[in-house]
Amino acid sequence: MHKLIWILLFIFLPSSLIAHPPHYLDFKKIEMEVLKDDKVIGYNFYFFNKQDNVLTVKNQIQFKVDLFGIKVFNFEGYGIEKYEDNKLISYEAKTKQNSKEKFVNLIYEPEKDKFNIKGSSYSGLAGTNNIIGNWWNHQLLQADSQISPVSGSIKEQVVTFLAKEKIELYGKIIQVDHFKLTSKDKDIPKDKRLDFDIWYDNKNAMIVKVSYSRMGNWEYRLKNYE
Repeated sequence: MHKLIWILLFIFLPSSLIAHPPHYLDFKKIEMEVLKDDKVIGYNFYFFNKQDNVLTVKNQIQFKVDLFGIKVFNFEGYGIEKYEDNKLISYEAKTKQNSKEKFVNLIYEPEKDKFNIKGSSYSGLAGTNNIIGNWWNHQLLQADSQISPVSGSIKEQVVTFLAKEKIELYGKIIQVDHFKLTSKDKDIPKDKRLDFDIWYDNKNAMIVKVSYSRMGNWEYRLKNYE
């Protein structure tokens, strides 16, 4: 789903972005709708559970694209992130895209202070500066690089603040910060290059909307949270 980059360029970066998983301890669920060409085609849900000093975030995603009543694209998957004392200690995910299966298994190795990743696109070690690239985590807007939540590949990113805006979501007007996230490596094939617009609600410290174009116009929209 995402291919991200190294350098981080922020202008007027909101101070509340300097937040970590504890910010989400009061959440139970985040619900996002997935849209293609303004039509709802699926969902992306995140469920939060805190026990002692371990935060678990479960991710469920499913969407499908029909053409003339025939299913031409189907995507479904799940993932589980675990944080201990606010640090990522493990992540596992399985995804099925039509008939193609992808996976990630990540474990933090304290003796090396590295992540050990076994994924469908990458296997090896990664620095702890990487985060899992899921939309629930607004630290995505701070990271120098991230780990693909689908395949385990390490992705670098450039994030640029564009403007403060007001947008309407589900009948509500929200004050947001608009960011652009693009690939650093311009040699990446265009159809795999990152080109995301991200809208961030500074008041609630949440990503509320993501859009990109790839064989149509796609959006992830925050519909509800508890």
